[in-house]
Amino acid sequence: MAGMIVIYKQPADAQAFDTHYFETHISLARKIPGLRKYEVSRGPITVLAGPSDVYLIGTLHFDDLDAMNKGFASPEGKAAGADRRLYAPDESGVQIFIFDSMEI
Repeated sequence: MAGMIVIYKQPADAQAFDTHYFETHISLARKIPGLRKYEVSRGPITVLAGPSDVYLIGTLHFDDLDAMNKGFASPEGKAAGADRRLYAPDESGVQIFIFDSMEI
């Protein structure tokens, strides 16, 4: 499996973020070819030391990195990427991690 974790910091307008993310972005992202599963965090996100500035975490799963690359190169993948820049335009408020994984 391959994964993408997208970590969003606290947005200036949480209601506008949620509206766009849940009503528009998720439906666009779910159309990405090769996407196997899409998970979103619920509730407060903490670290061992206590509260954090993280607002939401999205995790996308693909069969492998090649499938992920092909998916994001597709028109649907490009549309989802462009949409992310609408509701979270400040790059400093988003961290994206891409990785291959193995079950142990």
